[in-house]
Amino acid sequence: MTTPNDGMTPQKWAFRLTHILNTFSGIDRFPVEVEPLAKDISQTLYPEDPVSLVKGAELPGFDGCLAKAPKEKKGWGIIYNNKMQSKGRIRFTLAHEFGHYLLHRTQFPGGIQCGEQDLLRWESEYAQIEHQANVFAANLLMPLDDFRNQIDDKSKADLSILSACAERYGVSLMATILRWIEYTERRVILVVSRGGFILWARSSKSAMKTGAFFRTANSSPIEVPNGSPASGKILIFDQSLIVNHPEKTWLEYESCIEEIIISEQYDFSISLLHLQSGSKNWSPYYSGEK
Repeated sequence: MTTPNDGMTPQKWAFRLTHILNTFSGIDRFPVEVEPLAKDISQTLYPEDPVSLVKGAELPGFDGCLAKAPKEKKGWGIIYNNKMQSKGRIRFTLAHEFGHYLLHRTQFPGGIQCGEQDLLRWESEYAQIEHQANVFAANLLMPLDDFRNQIDDKSKADLSILSACAERYGVSLMATILRWIEYTERRVILVVSRGGFILWARSSKSAMKTGAFFRTANSSPIEVPNGSPASGKILIFDQSLIVNHPEKTWLEYESCIEEIIISEQYDFSISLLHLQSGSKNWSPYYSGEK
């Protein structure tokens, strides 16, 4: 019988469950209903240690947790913060915690608690187990073969197209953009900011290769350039808009197109920067000092 530590990676687990869902539910079976899947799969594979409870509860400071059942009961509980209003965010949280169950429960017999940034930030150096749970959740909820059928590797995806994918998979726009950036061949950067400063950013592989990235880990805060609506210094009337930027705005030597959504609910801005085609190198990051 498979155990959490016998070579099953996040990708292998997601692929295994995707194959089961495709076989029994068909290709057009999105979005994934995580609660029944977690209960059924865990009961089948680990009848003495299943996921026996999935529910919302008050979790101040946390989006979700994997909790061991009380001594008089067997199994595990997947709990999400019932203050979350976004169904997409709840779905990703459930999948994330199910990933912890499959991958990490023997390593952490007391359970695992996950905050908002644990589910949003995907850098492996941020926390290895959180990264693994995110990888599992993304692959389970948004299988790469199906996602590529919606947006191929070379196609430009604007926020309307990505929003349609988010609706298809029943996840947040943020999770959808991150999934697309993983495989696209286009040069794009996702920037998440608050109060005129970059919280974190993610570059596509092709953008990274040309030096187009923002160094946010273990560095001084990077100010959003004045020309961006995300700076808070421009009066805007729409919550989403598109802005063409010349050189020396976001990037030192390149112009770009910024698509931006300003979320009052979550108090941050999402900027998707579409860089020029080509491979001109530029300085590693804009610091706001020039």
